[in-house]
Amino acid sequence: MIAGILLAIPFIVLAIVFLMGKGDQFIAGYNTASEEERKSVNIRRLRLLMALMMLITAAFCAILTTTDHDIVTQLSISGVFLIITLAFVILANSWAQKK
Repeated sequence: MIAGILLAIPFIVLAIVFLMGKGDQFIAGYNTASEEERKSVNIRRLRLLMALMMLITAAFCAILTTTDHDIVTQLSISGVFLIITLAFVILANSWAQKK
């Protein structure tokens, strides 16, 4: 259980950094994008999505280490996390884009 909490702490810190409006260099793809590509991204929305994803990842780390060692439970939780991650990728490529 302690390992899960220790694993979750960096994700919580990153979420706070994103919510403060900083940490753009930690967003994969955005930090290497050209200036023209960056102009097509609503960075506030992208930061919000990244902060939410970091909090969900922190919760996932904490929950996964506190569950019993039943493989079905762990796979179910991992499957839900995968679906949430895919939803956030879709949102980052649609909702976070300027129109």
